[in-house]
Amino acid sequence: MDAMQLTEAQAQVARGWLSDGLKLSDFQKRVEKEFGLRLTYMDTRLLVDDLRVVPKDIEPPKAPEPAPAPATAPATPASAQAYPVGNVPGQGGFTPSPMGQPATAPAPAPAPGGGGVSVTVDAITRPGALASGSVTFSDAQKAEIGAIAQSVAIVMAPNMSVGVNVVLRLLDVAARALNEGYDIEVIEAHHRHKVDAPSGTALKMGEVLAHALGRDLKACGVFAREGVTGERDPSTIGFSTIRGGDIVGDHTVLFAGTGERIEISHRSSSRAGYAQGSLRAARFLSDKPSGLYGMNDVLGM
Repeated sequence: MDAMQLTEAQAQVARGWLSDGLKLSDFQKRVEKEFGLRLTYMDTRLLVDDLRVVPKDIEPPKAPEPAPAPATAPATPASAQAYPVGNVPGQGGFTPSPMGQPATAPAPAPAPGGGGVSVTVDAITRPGALASGSVTFSDAQKAEIGAIAQSVAIVMAPNMSVGVNVVLRLLDVAARALNEGYDIEVIEAHHRHKVDAPSGTALKMGEVLAHALGRDLKACGVFAREGVTGERDPSTIGFSTIRGGDIVGDHTVLFAGTGERIEISHRSSSRAGYAQGSLRAARFLSDKPSGLYGMNDVLGM
C-alpha cells in the first residue's frame, strides 16, 4: 500500500497510541475499531512509518558508537551537516524538529557498500545529503528546503519511481507538441485505503503539463465535475480519481483531439520500483556537492 494518510485529527490520535507504547497488533485493531480501516500487517507497518513512530514491539536499529574525536578535531563545515526534513522512521530517539533545523537524533549510519549513504523508509541521507519523496510540503516549506540546499545536497521528488519520472519527461514533450486542439485529462487509480485525491503523482503530472503549456495549474486545473457543466474549456486540465481494491497506483494522461487520442500511462504492479528509484537517488547523492536536485538529474535526463 502507498503511504497511508489520515486526517490530521486522526493522525494525532494515532501518534498518541503509539507514543503510549501500543504494540503493532493492538494498534492495528485500534485503527480498525476507531477509524473503520481494515489493515493488513504490511498496511499497518506502512501507516506506522508514515506516522514516524516506532511501536513498542519493533526494535529500532542501534546507532553505532561514535569514533573518538582527534585531539584537535576540525570544525564541521556547514555542508557536512545533516538536515532531515521531518522524522525518519527507524532511527531510534528521533523526534520532530522545525523545518531547516537538524533533528534531535544521532546522524544515521552509512549503509554497507553505499558510499556513505544510508537508507531509511522515506528518506535517504548521508552527512550533508537528503533524498525526499514526500508530497505534502507547503510552498513556504519548499522555499526553506531550497535555502537549505545551498549547503546540503538534496534530491526532492514527489515520486522516485524511474518509470514515473520517464513518463513525466514524455508528458513535457507531448504537451509542447500537442498544445492546440487536444484536451488533456489526468486519470489516476489507487487502493481503497488512500484518503487523499488526486494523488501527489497526478498533481505532479498536472504541474508538468501546465508548465509546458505556459499555464498555472491552480488556475486551469479542474478537479470535479457534476451536473450541467457546460462545454469543456480547452485551456483546462481535468483530473479523475478512482479508488478501489488493492491497486498499487495507475496514472494515465489522455490527450483527446479530433479523430485521435493519445494516452501515456504508468502502472505499478508492486512498490519495488519506488525503492529502486530511491536507491538510485542515494547513489547519485553520495558524491554530489550541495544543491537542490530532481530525479531528472539522477536519471541524466
